[in-house]
Amino acid sequence: MPETTSSPKTSPTLTPAAFHIMLVLAGGENHGYAIMREVAEHTNGKMRLGPGSLYGTIKRMLADGWIEESDERPDPEMDDERRRYYRLTGIGRKLVQAEAERLEQLVKVARGKRLLPHSGFAK
Repeated sequence: MPETTSSPKTSPTLTPAAFHIMLVLAGGENHGYAIMREVAEHTNGKMRLGPGSLYGTIKRMLADGWIEESDERPDPEMDDERRRYYRLTGIGRKLVQAEAERLEQLVKVARGKRLLPHSGFAK
């Protein structure tokens, strides 16, 4: 399937599950169980993806071309051969970046309305 690298005219708003999966994959390719663990870790356990949610979302993201399955494998001595590894595509990276920027803008608005404390960092 050819990868589209241009930005869509309007970026879709990612579901929370898709966004969290893509955040994990922004750090490098990973397999399903590790993605589930890392999402739970990033959210302090507030979001836990079960296998149905995880693999249903991965299936949709594969079909949309946002992620792809990796052919590269770790050392078989260190890994289970049944695992499938996933990585972001170029368009997937652009989508997750656009969503992160959208959320950052919302946080700025929330800070301006004094719903969140101001950070110590100037931008």
